[in-house]
Amino acid sequence: MNMIDLGGGNFINADRVVAVVSPDSLPVRRLVQDAKNAGRVIDVSGSRKTRSVLITDSEHVICCAEETDSLKERLK
Repeated sequence: MNMIDLGGGNFINADRVVAVVSPDSLPVRRLVQDAKNAGRVIDVSGSRKTRSVLITDSEHVICCAEETDSLKERLK
């Protein structure tokens, strides 16, 4: 199992990640809000600004304070 460090002592199974996207676009903000309403958001940003959003194969949405480029390198 390949684990990715999301910062703050949080890890996720890399095999379950479908996409890593920037939270700046309106469609991603809608996706996060819909997931919040459905109880599928996991916020690991530690009260910092969300800089990336990870989408998993189980349709969970993970809000993270790490940059998308940084997570991309960790996924390789």
